[in-house]
Amino acid sequence: MSTGHVLLGLLVERPKHGYELKKEHDHRLAGAKPLPYGQVYATLQRLERDGFAEVSGTRQEGGPERTVYSITDGGRTELERWLNTVEPPAPYVTSPLFSRVAVAGTAADGFLMRQREAHLARMRELTAQKASDVPAQVLAADYALQHLDADLRWIETALARMKEDDLA
Repeated sequence: MSTGHVLLGLLVERPKHGYELKKEHDHRLAGAKPLPYGQVYATLQRLERDGFAEVSGTRQEGGPERTVYSITDGGRTELERWLNTVEPPAPYVTSPLFSRVAVAGTAADGFLMRQREAHLARMRELTAQKASDVPAQVLAADYALQHLDADLRWIETALARMKEDDLA
């Protein structure tokens, strides 16, 4: 994910200051790692340097004065380009789960069983979160659940292959 592109997407609606962008990022990308304030401001500076955002004023809302940023025409063009670019499927297996099993080999069955239980517990938590009326949280839970489901199917396949290897 490109933080700059996400911030540009949030600026399309209207000019905003960094604190507001951080709050909206964390709300809209529910389940994602929260965005540190320092990263917001560093990214805004890069967007301004690259001509994708500009300072459009300041705002004071009962606290310190805040710099407000707006998206430029160049920023709109860049955001549109990013939104229309197909994300290439990951070419490599980089999961820590896969790495552990690859290293442990046929001795990984105990680990896989414990991992299966951890995945199922997390899936129960996410399923409970889907009762929320917050669309971003439901969407994030669906995304995570489907990835965990794929992991579970792989775990079952790995366990079956290990049993086949034991019989061979």
